[in-house]
Amino acid sequence: MTVRRDFKEPARCRPDLVIGRDDLFTAAQDQLARGGSVLLHGPAGIGKSTVLRALAADYGDAAHTVLRCSATESESHLPFLALADLFGLVLGEISDKLPAAQRTALESALTGRGESTLQRDGLALRLAVLSALRALAADGPVLLVADDLQWLDSASAELLGFAARRLGDTPVQLLCAVRTEDQEYDRHLRASPPDTLAVRLNPLSRAQVSALLDHRGYTDLPRSTMREIHRTSGGNPLFALELGRALGENPTPPRPGEPLPVPTSLRALVLSRLDMLSAEARRTLLVASAGARPTLALLHAAGRENAEAETAQAAALGLLATEPEGPAVRFAHPLISAALYAEAPAQERRAAHAALSTAASDPIERARNLALATTGTDPDVAARLAEAAALARDRGAPSVAASLGLLAARHTPPDGLPAPDDRRLQASEDAITAGEVDLARDIAREVLTRATVPADRIRAWEVVIEAAGQSLGEVDAVFPQALADAGDDPRLLALVHYRLAWRKLIVEGDFAEAREEAAHTADLAARGQDRRTELMALSFQASTETLMGHPNAPATIRRALREPQDPYVACHHNGVGSARFRWLLMSDQLPEARSTITALLREVRRRGMVESEVHFQRFLAETELRSGHCGRALDLARESLRLARDSGIGLGASAMLTSLAEASGGDVDRALALAREAAEHAEEDGDQVYLSRALAALGHAQLVAGDAAGAVGSLRRVRELETGLGITDPARGRWQGDLAEALVRVGEAGEAQDVIDVTREHALRLNRESVLAVLDRAEALVRAALGDHEAAVSRLTSVQDRLAKLGYGLEEARAAFALARLRTGRPGPTSYDEAARLFRRCRALPWLRQVETAVTQAPESSVAARQSAPASDALEGLASMERQVAALVMEGATNREIAARLFISVKTVEATLTRVYRKLGIRSRVDIVRLAAGRHAK
Repeated sequence: MTVRRDFKEPARCRPDLVIGRDDLFTAAQDQLARGGSVLLHGPAGIGKSTVLRALAADYGDAAHTVLRCSATESESHLPFLALADLFGLVLGEISDKLPAAQRTALESALTGRGESTLQRDGLALRLAVLSALRALAADGPVLLVADDLQWLDSASAELLGFAARRLGDTPVQLLCAVRTEDQEYDRHLRASPPDTLAVRLNPLSRAQVSALLDHRGYTDLPRSTMREIHRTSGGNPLFALELGRALGENPTPPRPGEPLPVPTSLRALVLSRLDMLSAEARRTLLVASAGARPTLALLHAAGRENAEAETAQAAALGLLATEPEGPAVRFAHPLISAALYAEAPAQERRAAHAALSTAASDPIERARNLALATTGTDPDVAARLAEAAALARDRGAPSVAASLGLLAARHTPPDGLPAPDDRRLQASEDAITAGEVDLARDIAREVLTRATVPADRIRAWEVVIEAAGQSLGEVDAVFPQALADAGDDPRLLALVHYRLAWRKLIVEGDFAEAREEAAHTADLAARGQDRRTELMALSFQASTETLMGHPNAPATIRRALREPQDPYVACHHNGVGSARFRWLLMSDQLPEARSTITALLREVRRRGMVESEVHFQRFLAETELRSGHCGRALDLARESLRLARDSGIGLGASAMLTSLAEASGGDVDRALALAREAAEHAEEDGDQVYLSRALAALGHAQLVAGDAAGAVGSLRRVRELETGLGITDPARGRWQGDLAEALVRVGEAGEAQDVIDVTREHALRLNRESVLAVLDRAEALVRAALGDHEAAVSRLTSVQDRLAKLGYGLEEARAAFALARLRTGRPGPTSYDEAARLFRRCRALPWLRQVETAVTQAPESSVAARQSAPASDALEGLASMERQVAALVMEGATNREIAARLFISVKTVEATLTRVYRKLGIRSRVDIVRLAAGRHAK
């Protein structure tokens, strides 16, 4: 039977669980499945009850009996109430199975009737609880679910702890949740079974808070507001939902820089403690809440003479957590600061900001407080705010610059210079740089409702287009209006045509047209003496030519690198540095590509250019993946994906690259899911360029997963898309080798050879050495499928060495794996050790698993031959080429035959053999043959 004393979980709450709780939920599930117990702990509102209910719902069916209790603070003084919740419905079943004294004790505790033995023998009741659980467990597993352990009455808590410590192998599991701060769960853990797993629920990230609010229907909140919700809530889901609800009900959302409205439901959590403060202590805390980095010194400078005593009073009430080793004054939770500030009268808030406008040491902080202390327009205040915004921009804090810029616009008189809208547009551009695209678009749209000057209107249209990101099809109606506003001004026309070039590429998927549009833009910008736009257009032209395999690409890059340069363009993700990096990567110059992108990433982080950081993080991950550093690539790709999800920028591209990294060094199932996610994003955005890359990632993941037919389907579509787009450089997506290999696996060797031949023509024209090596690897598989085994082995041996010299570690390992597969079951070396070693060096876990599978499936004769061959250990210390030469000597090949099979000269064979003799401590080819026969040279 199953007893469910319920609170049944509302179905609508279940999806909240998966937001930010996947890993801990899986760990708890695994613990329960192993027969262990789980203790969930964390602060109020963090989501413990939601996780508890979901775990009980998912695992409860595996238990024969489920007992539940949920304590409340108001009932915590009533003895045995939790015990009654747990055993009340099953007492009739188990009472006859208990000894008389225990039965009497338990019935008395649960019902309050009958002769109480508690005063005479408290042990009887303890044993009764233990016996009751054992009696229930005799019929099947028991799951005990207890929420809010902190409110459990002390009598029930002591009894459950007594039983839990003595259950031993009895199939009784506890699933409990307790409210804690920091690590204060030890005493609850000591009262749990010895095998209990303590799981702490931590605050949600900004992206997870955003997903939670979206799920609950609060979908129209600007990104800047979402950031404030996350900051104010401290990542607490309950607090975040309450703040979201209050904002959803508020017809006038707060402007940037203004505090969030704290709903009454949350104020009640902290105001009762605030009311216990003296009036002066409360004023001191208000100054602290208004400051960015409050310290005791700052509070003194702001006129709070008794700051030490007043903050100590607040700390005693749990409102502050002062740093014992430092001067900082820190609120115990951001919500306390927010509620205190929201409750204060406007006049007192202005007074606090006025005090801080002179007390703060940082000019940005002084200017911000001056603005918040001032009502109405004031040109001096506006000028100070604009200077502070420029300083924040230079410091790499564009989000702060945007907020300060809006405050500057608010305090600028209508006839001021610069005009209020000039400052708003600068704020919108700062917001774009910071990744606050919703805020940027809203500011620009507001300016467009009243702007009449063409330059202002074009500037605003640029922000609207930039805010659309990859979804340029959604702003098609903007371009005719922008062209009309530009008139015949070449400088303004260049700005619009630069955006049109991107539209040609992303929406129409026409590389040739995009290239022509970019070249036209560069000419217009040069005529208008706009060097920044000219450089951006040349960089775009160079990138397009690189992807097309156009012969002018190197010359265009050199033209874009000429002086004078623009620091912003130099490190922009669509600037010349990015174009040069892409050229280096596609030209097999991996070390220089890595150093280039590392420097760019460092610079954009310094400048606070979030969008460029997302892209450059992905570029660095791609470089490491090409180099065969799969573990490093996976870490970088996952970090890039997290940043993309947090910022809402480049999500499809980051998902695509993370899919490739997962397929190479992580989890293949996750690789498949991410590739499909990336393809969906590209389809939704109408982005043909990234759709082809996402499908290439999907095809690669399918190949690694062993789904050759699926890989063929995905990669054939990539071939069609790139043919239509005019992409001819095979180094762009590097999917052709995967397609040929998948075709061989499904028995289409003829089509595979066609893919190889067409691709090789372009690779030879563009001198793409690594692509040619991968094509040779695929062609070796075609030859093997057609029965030309010797030619296939020779080709693969050469390919492995070429890829090693180019620095493509993973591709080198794949060649070694293919070589081992071809040699299995045939005379000569068949060991998979070399492939395993190379994959291990790359941390290519999915490929290592394939090697393990191949070893277990190899013919017994091959396994026996590997196990009996003493040569493998002897050759372990040799380099790749040395091992290949020695292996062919063992097969009886002459130096000339070895040279022909490895595509090297006879002199190289002789020099290699000399090194082999020296390393193995032998003198001749005869000694190598003896090694093969298991006899050591004397």
